[in-house]
Amino acid sequence: MIQNKPLNNKFVASISLQLMVVMTTMVMITAGCNNEQRQQAGSSVETQKPLLQVPQFDADSAYAYVKQQVDFGPRVPETEAHAAAVAWITQSLQQWADTVLVQDFVTRVYDNRIFNGKNIIASYNPGSKNRIFLSAHYDSRPYADHDADASNHKTPIDGANDGASGTGVLMELARQLHLHPVSRGIDIILFDLEDYGPPQDTQTDQGSDSWGLGSQHWSANPHQPNYNARYGILLDMVGAADATFPLEGFSMYYAPDITKRVWETAAAAGYGDYFVFEKGTYITDDHYFVNTIANIPTLNIIHLEPGSVNGTFYDHWHTTSDDITQIEPATLKAVGQTLLAVIYQKSF
Repeated sequence: MIQNKPLNNKFVASISLQLMVVMTTMVMITAGCNNEQRQQAGSSVETQKPLLQVPQFDADSAYAYVKQQVDFGPRVPETEAHAAAVAWITQSLQQWADTVLVQDFVTRVYDNRIFNGKNIIASYNPGSKNRIFLSAHYDSRPYADHDADASNHKTPIDGANDGASGTGVLMELARQLHLHPVSRGIDIILFDLEDYGPPQDTQTDQGSDSWGLGSQHWSANPHQPNYNARYGILLDMVGAADATFPLEGFSMYYAPDITKRVWETAAAAGYGDYFVFEKGTYITDDHYFVNTIANIPTLNIIHLEPGSVNGTFYDHWHTTSDDITQIEPATLKAVGQTLLAVIYQKSF
């Protein structure tokens, strides 16, 4: 057994002093490591640009843009109402976008007549290669060929929902992009001659390419040489009350990932009642030609209603009752706010 002996006081003091020095050094090293870790973490955060705050979509403003289009009258190509709409839309976009151009084109419609079309393109950050595009058509149907009253079948329609609603939403988005700039490149493309297909009463097998003439031209002849975008979003009939937007067939075929993410974004923003996770039918719309000709993955936000009187679209589709009374600001808000969330989230 070893007996413990009392330590000398000076020796004890010396040991205590050394222990204090060691402990102090360890604390300083630990603190330094923690500071370095925090600085490294801070540096990492700084290198990742923070998410931009998503602006609030102004549904009343969008509604006013829809109404102004309708007030011109049916926007059938080569009419005074159409020309007035082109001038007003172009002048409005010139206030907000970096560049605006009207793409003139000549095309043949279903009955072999030649028409002069005008696609309107507004661009933000035109030099950026990181681009997306948003689109709609602004022309309206020359025939109310699905009207319950057969005497109206050759009457042009206002196209408040079918055409003007998507354009109105995108005009408000253009205004918001001016107020809240982003660094990515964004193109807003408003197609002409989308709705000049053959009337239902006399329709024969002209094929699907008798529709979407403006998007066909742009897809084959984009406004910039070698134009490309990561993806595109088309709006069609996005203003009716209680509208539902299922997962349209061609959207899920050509752009399934981005389509699902847009719908998830809508649900997260509180608009899941509009953007429903249900399988929709295949619609040959402007996005079909962008996907198949320009090879840009493009989805379609479109109101589909299988139980309607026409079996596919909402009841007032291609009728004289597709007027401003069909437009509900809450629906415009759901679509516009979802698109703003997509634009201002860096993950898209």
